[in-house]
Amino acid sequence: MLEAIKKAGENIISGKGGPFGAVVVKDGKILAAAANRVTSTNDPTAHAEVVAIREACKILGTFDLSGCEIFASCEPCPMCLGAIMWARIEKLYFASDRQDAARAGFDDELFYSELGLTADKRALKPTQLMQKEANLIFDKWLETVDKIPY
Repeated sequence: MLEAIKKAGENIISGKGGPFGAVVVKDGKILAAAANRVTSTNDPTAHAEVVAIREACKILGTFDLSGCEIFASCEPCPMCLGAIMWARIEKLYFASDRQDAARAGFDDELFYSELGLTADKRALKPTQLMQKEANLIFDKWLETVDKIPY
C-alpha cells in the first residue's frame, strides 16, 4: 500500500495526473506500479488502477489476473472497480475512501448513484439502436468454436 500512496504523491510533483496510485501484486511481488495519467495522456480512462492493470497484463501476457491483488491509494471509482473485476483480480485494498476523494475535488458519487438507477432515470439517458443486427454478432460468437473465452 505504501508504494501505491508513494506513486500518488510523486504524481502530484510530476504533474502527470491526479493524486492516485495503484500497485498490482502477485505472489507477494509487485508486478506493476502506476499513477494516474489522465491529464498527461488526454485519456479519461488512464486512472492509476487501469494503468497498473494494463501493465500487469502486458508483463504476464494475459488478460486474466487471477491470483493477483491490487492496492489503490484511494477507493476505486466505478470504472476502475469494473476493470478490477474484469481482470479477475482476487483482492482489492484501498487507503483513502470516496468521501476523502470528494473532499479533494474528485467526487465520484454521481457515478456510483447512476449505476443504481434504471436507464430511463439516469442523467445520460441511452438510446438503443439496431439490437437485432447487433445480436447477429453474438449469434456468430456463440457459433465460433476456436474463440478465446473470457
